[in-house]
Amino acid sequence: MERLRELWTSYRSQILILVALVILVAGWYFKSPQQSQAVETFSSSQQSLASQATSNVSATAGPVCVDVKGAVKHPGVYKLRAGARVDEAIEAAGGVLATADMKQVNRAKQLTDQQVVYIPLPGESIPGTAGGEATATEASGSSDQPIVNLNTATKEQLCQITGIGDKKADLIIQYRQEHGQFKSVDDLKQVSGFGDKSVDKIRSQLAV
Repeated sequence: MERLRELWTSYRSQILILVALVILVAGWYFKSPQQSQAVETFSSSQQSLASQATSNVSATAGPVCVDVKGAVKHPGVYKLRAGARVDEAIEAAGGVLATADMKQVNRAKQLTDQQVVYIPLPGESIPGTAGGEATATEASGSSDQPIVNLNTATKEQLCQITGIGDKKADLIIQYRQEHGQFKSVDDLKQVSGFGDKSVDKIRSQLAV
């Protein structure tokens, strides 16, 4: 303690000058243009991130409209809450048919606006996927048309195909009952009302 007093007494002026210089340098550093620019850049970056986050929330805040097709009781377009899952779309469509192949469907997947949810039958593959549990219940990548299996489809499902009405659907089912399963899509030409041109038009929507 005595030593400190001696140092203070001997070097008081030098110490005060040193402290003053430190304060001046520190003040200059924090007020320099580089520091001000850094603070402004950081502030702008934070504002940009906040704006982007707000935009993302706004984009997903509204309801979503989805088109439910395939092996469900009431196919159609349904409006659901934001963040809804495939399972809710299926429920809105009255649930699945007893013959639906749910192994290919990810019921927990979150829905997006304008999505097509397609529920396949056994032997069908979800349009736009390579089969298996692809969980991609979106059919928008393949002209938004369902793939219907001629050997397992119900009358309601057959009628979803463009160009097939009640009468033709009944004839297809009658052909299955009398001749067994279709071996290929071309076998459909054996059914009354289907020729080369009509089969070619709907070939991409059919499977066996």
